[in-house]
Amino acid sequence: MAKHYSEINFKIGLDENKVPESIEWSAEDGGMKHAPAKALLLSVWDQKSGDTLKMDLWTKDLLADEMKRFVHQTLMAMADTLERATNEKEAAQDMRNFGQQLGNKLELFGKK
Repeated sequence: MAKHYSEINFKIGLDENKVPESIEWSAEDGGMKHAPAKALLLSVWDQKSGDTLKMDLWTKDLLADEMKRFVHQTLMAMADTLERATNEKEAAQDMRNFGQQLGNKLELFGKK
């Protein structure tokens, strides 16, 4: 049984059409309190169904270039997570290689 519980909270401000206008999050154990954000991707492993449940939200003022960088950085971080959690070094490197290709395609690294 857990000896301590930690909470992570998200507060989403919606417009009249229920489109996100603002996102803020708090993780007091991590020193974050009402921190603003423009996007979030949340994945949860549902052990009962054996499926990933996900929620993707972004504010209407998030620029397309910001979303491209966000997705790219998330993919690269997922490669690190895969390697740390499973020691699948080759698969993680494949993800990083794909991330590099995606970054090039999205022109995230400047024009050559």
